[in-house]
Amino acid sequence: MSNPDSFIEEVTEAVRRDRLFAVFRKYGWIAVVLVLGLVGGTVWTEWSKSRAEARAEAFGDAVIDALDNGTPAERRDALLAIPTDGAQTALLQLILASDPDEDRAATLAALDKVVADTTVAPIYRDLATLRRVLVAGDEMVVADRRAALQGIAGAGRPYRTLAEELLAYLLVEEGKTDEAIAAMTALMQDQEASGALRARLGQVVTALGGTLPEASAG
Repeated sequence: MSNPDSFIEEVTEAVRRDRLFAVFRKYGWIAVVLVLGLVGGTVWTEWSKSRAEARAEAFGDAVIDALDNGTPAERRDALLAIPTDGAQTALLQLILASDPDEDRAATLAALDKVVADTTVAPIYRDLATLRRVLVAGDEMVVADRRAALQGIAGAGRPYRTLAEELLAYLLVEEGKTDEAIAAMTALMQDQEASGALRARLGQVVTALGGTLPEASAG
């Protein structure tokens, strides 16, 4: 069950999407929807399918029940009590890391576990790395943030454009305005950049006194 494609197939087939999406949105972890969109192609026997569906349904129900608890501490304790293995463990750590305002230290610790776990798919580790940089903010020195982001900004990485966006913001933080504007305008013309990302960058470029790329300015 440690194959990430198998786990994704379990979630898409067995977990009640509407309820689980609502819970994830409530806790601000919308990025996990990306994970649910990666549909695996593994063929299972009837017996293994039945067993996998039962596991996935039990896991999904346990997460939903845990997040129905009243206080953040009760929710966290209930989540930590859920038995998991493989990719389920990574996903649970990401869920635990979605409420930093309540427990910043616990959020960072949960993300660190995912980043360090080489047994889970890179997509989970990249997502955790991105989230960790955002949660840590200026408590993490610029050099460390840059190194972490550069590690997930390579060609073909799932969160490349988001990592490049944050790298551009680091240039602003360092006072390198011209370099930041150049990086942002280049990213705005990247075919993989989303409309929302382009809109954000456009606002920042304008605020910094830069000139928008011709297509964006129109």
